[in-house]
Amino acid sequence: MDVITERSLAEQVFLKRFCLTNSHLHTVHPQAFHVAPQLIGVKLSSNNLSSLPAQVFSSLTSVEEIFLDKNQLESIDPDLFKGLNKLIILDLNYNRISNLSSDIFDGLTSLSYLNLGWNKLKTLPPTVFHSLTKLHLLRLYNNQIEVLEAGMFDNLVSLEELSLYKNNIPSLPPQVFWSLRNLRSLTLSSNKLREVPPKSFYNMPKLIKLTIYKNPLMSLPDELMGHMPDMREFILYSTNLITVPGNLFANMSGLQQLNLHLNEQLRQLPSDLFCCLPKLQKLSLRQNNLNHLHPQLFAKLTTLAILLLNGNNLTTLHEDIFQNLKRLNTLDLKKNHLKTLSGDIFLSNTALKHLSLSENDWDCSCAIRGIARWIKENEHVVYDKDSVICDSPFYQQLRRLSSLHDDDFDHCDQKSTTIFPSTPDNVVEQTQPLHVSSTTPPVTPATSETSTTSETSTYPETTTYSETSVYSETSTTSETSTTSETTTYSKTTTYSATSPPHKAHIASPVFHDKLVVQQGPEYVHHNRHNGWVYVWVLPSDRTLVGFLMVCYILLLATGLLLIVAAIYSMYRLGTAMEKLKAECVHDDDE
Repeated sequence: MDVITERSLAEQVFLKRFCLTNSHLHTVHPQAFHVAPQLIGVKLSSNNLSSLPAQVFSSLTSVEEIFLDKNQLESIDPDLFKGLNKLIILDLNYNRISNLSSDIFDGLTSLSYLNLGWNKLKTLPPTVFHSLTKLHLLRLYNNQIEVLEAGMFDNLVSLEELSLYKNNIPSLPPQVFWSLRNLRSLTLSSNKLREVPPKSFYNMPKLIKLTIYKNPLMSLPDELMGHMPDMREFILYSTNLITVPGNLFANMSGLQQLNLHLNEQLRQLPSDLFCCLPKLQKLSLRQNNLNHLHPQLFAKLTTLAILLLNGNNLTTLHEDIFQNLKRLNTLDLKKNHLKTLSGDIFLSNTALKHLSLSENDWDCSCAIRGIARWIKENEHVVYDKDSVICDSPFYQQLRRLSSLHDDDFDHCDQKSTTIFPSTPDNVVEQTQPLHVSSTTPPVTPATSETSTTSETSTYPETTTYSETSVYSETSTTSETSTTSETTTYSKTTTYSATSPPHKAHIASPVFHDKLVVQQGPEYVHHNRHNGWVYVWVLPSDRTLVGFLMVCYILLLATGLLLIVAAIYSMYRLGTAMEKLKAECVHDDDE
């Protein structure tokens, strides 16, 4: 049917609801419904209507539902809905409406559902909704709204759902939602909000859903959320936030699901951010830019079951960070930069069933031993265990953490000694002793005192160790406060690398300023004892090096001689063969 004429519904006295959808309807006669005033529902969805006569519904005084969605309507006559005081549902979704007159909904005192989504509205008159005191649901999503006028929602005291997502709203007037005390769902996502005025979401105690994601928010005020004990879901993602206020969720004690993810600039979270969410079951912090989490960040989330931390820049986690999450059954840590974890980090998470650890920078050196053992013992929990592989050190790369054994870490329990190779400055001939000198130690002048100290000590060991120490000091102080001081300190030490002095009593004074190694052999390390620094040396065996070098030269010369001999032998063999061949030919000729 392309046209509804004035007689199309004639004699349909028992017809209560008229429905004509998904047809090519493009025209409705102004008197089309005058012959059916008993109608309580008219549905003309998914047609080609571009306009409707002004008085086409005027005779339908009992109508409760009108569906005009998915048509080509570009404008609506201000008198189109006049007199429809019993109308409850009006759907104008998916049209091309670009403007509304301020009185278009006047008189619709029973209207409960109004859908204006998916149109081309840019502005709304400030009083356009003032007569809709019984409106429960208002949908304005997917328009081009650029401004919300202050006070435009003041009379919507019964409103429970307000959808404003996917518009071009750059800012909110202060207190624009304060009259909506019965509001249960507010969606402001996919707009152009860069900031939100303080206390914007106060006086909405029945709110259970709030979304402000996909806005270029730079910051949020400390006083933003009012008392919202019934809030069940909060969504905040795809913003430019670097952090959020510590009390952002403090008034949402009933929150069950929190999606604070996909914020590429979000680097840090206050330690008390989740302090007051005793009913939270799912927390998504995935794909932010978090590089550090406070050890007590999740301490109060005792009912949390799902925690998503994947896709951040976490390099480490405190061993107690999940300690109080007794009901946690799903934890996603993949796609971070974790190098290691404590082996006890998941001990208290007895309900854990699904753990993801892949795509991290696991360092499979000694520190990984604890968590590697835990993974091996709980392979049924780590569902991506085959992808949890070592990134370093190089000799462990691409090895699965679950394949690491305790004996792979035996070397971690052994004491190690670091050998520093010699440099040209400290290499000397083997026959020369090591000379150690120090700068003059600090001397405290004494009044009228002269002292001379000389000490010679010899300590017998398996190898000879000897030390000669001479310390002398002369101090003279006159009554006229003239002080002269001469200090002579010399120390010569000669010992071999196998003569440990730890059993000897060292009576000589310690070095005060610096230790200068003037000459030294290949390897040097030191020990400290009673304030002294003992330098131990391991001289290089130059005789062995010389012997090996001679052997190398002899082997090289022998090889060359063998090559020459082989070439000469081949030459002689060729000559002999030619001679023999010539003799054979000669014998045949005879």
